[in-house]
Amino acid sequence: MRRRGLGRGLDALIPTDWTEPKEPTNAVTMVPIHLIQPNPFQPRQDFRDDELEVLAASIKRHGVLQPVILRPKEDGYELVAGERRWRAAMRAGLTEIPSIIRPCSDDEMLALALIENLQREDLNPLDEALAYQTLNERFHFTQEEIAQRVGKSRAAIANTLRLLQLPEPIQRALRDGTITEGHARALLGAPDEGVMLEAFRLVVKHHLSVRQTEALIRRLAQPRRRTRPQDPHLHALQQLLEERLQATVRLRKGRKGGVLEIRFYSDEELDALVQRLAGDLPF
Repeated sequence: MRRRGLGRGLDALIPTDWTEPKEPTNAVTMVPIHLIQPNPFQPRQDFRDDELEVLAASIKRHGVLQPVILRPKEDGYELVAGERRWRAAMRAGLTEIPSIIRPCSDDEMLALALIENLQREDLNPLDEALAYQTLNERFHFTQEEIAQRVGKSRAAIANTLRLLQLPEPIQRALRDGTITEGHARALLGAPDEGVMLEAFRLVVKHHLSVRQTEALIRRLAQPRRRTRPQDPHLHALQQLLEERLQATVRLRKGRKGGVLEIRFYSDEELDALVQRLAGDLPF
């Protein structure tokens, strides 16, 4: 998806009372890497090793093609933008890196870091949500204002921010790639956290697609009928069947019979159930 509206400069994302330094300079200078400290306001939390290795290999061959932006500190410099390049340059064995020095405040530094990261297509959706949250809480932007500045709809901003409502286990799975953003959005449709975590467990266990996850949430969200306390013998049988079939089983008994229900959540799981139930019987 193309991201529009990010080429307007700092005034697109930072408070209106911020002004450029009186004498801005784009002069590039070589700065020793050991004098540079990471950005304390870095909104990006994930720096994947495989991506850094690829970038480090490119830097070894071609050098750093785009300078990083630094602000001076008493004991050296702090990164404003370009942390991936800085990390990759260290991996490549460089001792200095081309840099542009710009004095700036903490807010200006944070705004620059947000801009750089929101421009990246591979930004983790949770980091994107945290960036929007920071724009709202620190710079007091509304969702509509954020949407206008990053070229997205207000609904898209709101949906991304909702990812921060996910329980920690699901956020962790989204961050490490166990589930996708589509899975996470589907799980947010659960009526409560208990149902959400139950669905999440099934999604991971059975490798459900996003569409299957949506269907699962709809089923789990349906009101459950009240039933009488289950007979201990039936409960034991139900547990035994679940262990043998490796599936969710519901066993109910009435006056004139009963119901044995075996649930599956994918075609692959159905095939496995058939094999366990039928063995080598021909079809």
